[in-house]
Amino acid sequence: MSYRKPLKSLTYWHTLDNKYEVDAVLGDAEVAIEVKSSMNVGSHDTKGLKAFSEEYPEAKLYLLSLEDRPRKFNGVEVWPVEQFFKRLWSGKII
Repeated sequence: MSYRKPLKSLTYWHTLDNKYEVDAVLGDAEVAIEVKSSMNVGSHDTKGLKAFSEEYPEAKLYLLSLEDRPRKFNGVEVWPVEQFFKRLWSGKII
């Protein structure tokens, strides 16, 4: 994130009861990212992102995984890790 101009913050998020969490939040809750080491993500993998979206409905939601192609699932964009970071570094995510 230090290469981005203007600089965006990188944080994480969790509910007060720690039931749900999101691995990374970029900017002012603009983008929420969950990372899974699975080749096939399911609805249980999106629970933290969905909880986040209740508090921040305008946020873009991304789930990074080992899947081979991007897709939209349960209101979340699922991306292969490498493709996502190429888009992030080129300024297409935030």
